[in-house]
Amino acid sequence: MKLDVCRWKSDRRVFLKTATGSAIIAMIEGQSAIAKPTLFVQTAGSNSLGVTKATRVIIDTDPGVDDAFALMLALQSPELKVEAVTAVAGNLPLGITLPNALRLVEICDRADIPVAGGAAAPLIRRQVTAASAHGENGLGGVELPEPKITPVKEHAADLICRIANQSPGEVTLIGLGPLTNIALALRADPTLSKAVKGIVLMGGSLSGGNVTPAAEFNFYVDPEAASIVFNSGIPITMVGLDVTRKVELTESYIRQLEAGKNKPSQAAARIARAIMATYKKHGQNGGPTLHDPLAVSALIRPNILTFEDYQVKIETTGTITAGESVGWKRDPINYAAALENIGPSSTKSEGTFTPNTKVAVDVRPDEFFHLLIERITSNA
Repeated sequence: MKLDVCRWKSDRRVFLKTATGSAIIAMIEGQSAIAKPTLFVQTAGSNSLGVTKATRVIIDTDPGVDDAFALMLALQSPELKVEAVTAVAGNLPLGITLPNALRLVEICDRADIPVAGGAAAPLIRRQVTAASAHGENGLGGVELPEPKITPVKEHAADLICRIANQSPGEVTLIGLGPLTNIALALRADPTLSKAVKGIVLMGGSLSGGNVTPAAEFNFYVDPEAASIVFNSGIPITMVGLDVTRKVELTESYIRQLEAGKNKPSQAAARIARAIMATYKKHGQNGGPTLHDPLAVSALIRPNILTFEDYQVKIETTGTITAGESVGWKRDPINYAAALENIGPSSTKSEGTFTPNTKVAVDVRPDEFFHLLIERITSNA
């Protein structure tokens, strides 16, 4: 399928014009009745268990400190075959996240992997970034060499559509930032949901947010994109704040990274040391949490995490709760009561509980960090 790369800027204008009309509402709400998906189940293990076929993935990311760790973990793990890396605005503007993605791919000696730029802003909202948490350059202030490789000319959404459609049912998407690129791809190609094997994402929370009391950062930045993805029918694995808050970087782990001799471990150690210093400077106890690499670990060593089935929907209309991920474990699926004397009743209740997401609810932090450090410091 040939997509017009030049139309993505006009797509944002279309979203803005239709944000209060039926077109955007229909896209966000998805099908009126969600068909029960076959939930994503990861079967690959470590090579020591005899696994010979790697899981094919596209990584959509907004580097970002923890994104840097996630990319290095993925690119250093034989269980994953990274088909492409796509950059999105999120932690920092696209003008920073795209070069960072190129740098990290190059540091891991994977210039063979195409890197594409994507959305420079959320679908309909003003851009929000997190420079205070990641540094103005997204890497804690650490200056890594300028990349020699360049991004491909395809827009990220085009690239996602092309690769997934070339191998239906074989490619898993890993979403580490706002889900704008994936939502644009789904909007451009309604059949994409049938081609993608599953989505593993870092985002959301069933236990409160980190930007507002309700919303986690990635979903807060682009709630409409998150809602489109969760209503797409694609099997989703959600690794959110419920578990990522439990994987805190410590001094001991930084020293282990510093002991590594390869380029990824040295880069990771410098970034970790810098961001730890920033935390201490601002009087914060402990270190940063490595949200994104924990999501990647779900594809490499799934038993690090414990999952439960939920039906998850994303709040898009609340001025206080926009971006909140709400999960039901059982019937009834109830919504807000109708307003008095305002037209016909709008109370919604879905009679059948249909899970659309595997939500991570527990984690083994020691096993996660053992995997992360082993892979990043490996010369294999």
